Amino acid sequence: MASWTQRMRRTLIGDKKFYGTVLAIIIPVIIQNGISNFVNLLDNLMVGALGDAQMSGVSIANQLIFIFNLAIFGGLAGPGIFGAQFYGAGDIEGLRHTFRIKLLESLLLLALAFAAFIGFSDPLISLFLQGDGDPAMARDMLQNGHDYLMVIMIGLPAFALAQSYAGTLREMGETRLPMIASVAAVATNAVFNYLLIFGKLGLPRLEVVGAAVATVISRYVELGIVVVFTHKHHKRFAFIEGVYKTLRVPAALLKKVARMGAPLLANELLWSIGMSTLTAVYSLCGLTVVSALSITFTISNLFNSVYMSLGTAVSVMVGQSLGAGKFEKAKADVWRLLAFGVAGAVGMGLLLILFAPLIPRAYSGVTEDVRQMATSLLIVTACAMPLYSFAHCTYFPLRSGGKTFITFLFDSGYTWAISVPLALLMVKVLGADIILSYAVVEAANLIKCVLGYFFVRSGKWIQNLTHLT
Repeated sequence: MASWTQRMRRTLIGDKKFYGTVLAIIIPVIIQNGISNFVNLLDNLMVGALGDAQMSGVSIANQLIFIFNLAIFGGLAGPGIFGAQFYGAGDIEGLRHTFRIKLLESLLLLALAFAAFIGFSDPLISLFLQGDGDPAMARDMLQNGHDYLMVIMIGLPAFALAQSYAGTLREMGETRLPMIASVAAVATNAVFNYLLIFGKLGLPRLEVVGAAVATVISRYVELGIVVVFTHKHHKRFAFIEGVYKTLRVPAALLKKVARMGAPLLANELLWSIGMSTLTAVYSLCGLTVVSALSITFTISNLFNSVYMSLGTAVSVMVGQSLGAGKFEKAKADVWRLLAFGVAGAVGMGLLLILFAPLIPRAYSGVTEDVRQMATSLLIVTACAMPLYSFAHCTYFPLRSGGKTFITFLFDSGYTWAISVPLALLMVKVLGADIILSYAVVEAANLIKCVLGYFFVRSGKWIQNLTHLT
């Protein structure tokens, strides 16, 4: 028994150097995500003070923006896998090429997003307004969502370019600069939200449009900080030197990245559409569900910051180890990061249960039914948080090792094969209420955890990709 205990301790618990490295990577990311999510909570409270129709309209528009954001993350993930390994191997030219690929993919995704949002905004928003409720309320939600979406699109180019820079910096282990830029952006967003939503200091009262304008301003603040600092310190971030002289990249590398990155892009796109579809299915329980889910997602994201940051740690630590050929270290780090992530999720889940009845009361503009519904949904989310963390952390070693088709099946495949059908079964067939439906779908993440465990344990993700190029 003692021998088994010691073996498990060695497998799941690292030394001081390990945790020092992990904390150096994740603390800036936690601060960045934590502040960003806290400001999102403040934004949500300010829009919520305007009423259910305004908050629901903004929430629906943000579901569509969420799909674009995830598409950007997915598009950048493919070159990012190679970028981390190129940096681990000391190949700066390879890193420079992966950055150029990110720029090209961002341009393509921006063109598609503008075409979809400008041409089909109202039909897309209407997909979330099929539940029972006041038709006048539904019309108000549609109008608010449309107004918000038309303005928020102006910030999409800044978001895409900032993520291209920030992703490459993180692949080099530089997480502080993206954190500083993000903190500055969210602070800008918070200030202008207050000024423009409510019309303070002589500025016009723009309500939901003001929230969109504030977000657009913050996106360009973030981009400006990242770009200026990176180019100013070009010797430290050598990949940026001469990067814009041409956007041409070696055909062989482009082919490798495209082949490996396509499943990641498809995964993030289909997963985000799947999550939005889940919201649309849940909304069939009634129009007020959209407001309750908006509160739930905004608050739970604040508590998710710890385990979500572990994805960055896995990508950086495992990716660099694989690129340097340190396979045993990569394998050992994965299990320790998994244990660390689950422990953190348990702690944050307990905190969320404690605060779940309190935070929704701050939403002055919504009904008591919405507040009570959000409280119940938050408690369900808190109970499922360890499952989220384990599944999240098993995804990234597979991605770092280039097993992108497996990650596609593991993430979006699971969403469309299990989560969406299960939600439809609960809502449409069994007629269950939102709380039970949401609880059953979230509990099913245990299946994902079991699959993730066996994927990681197989070790088939362990490979050095740099020699393939």
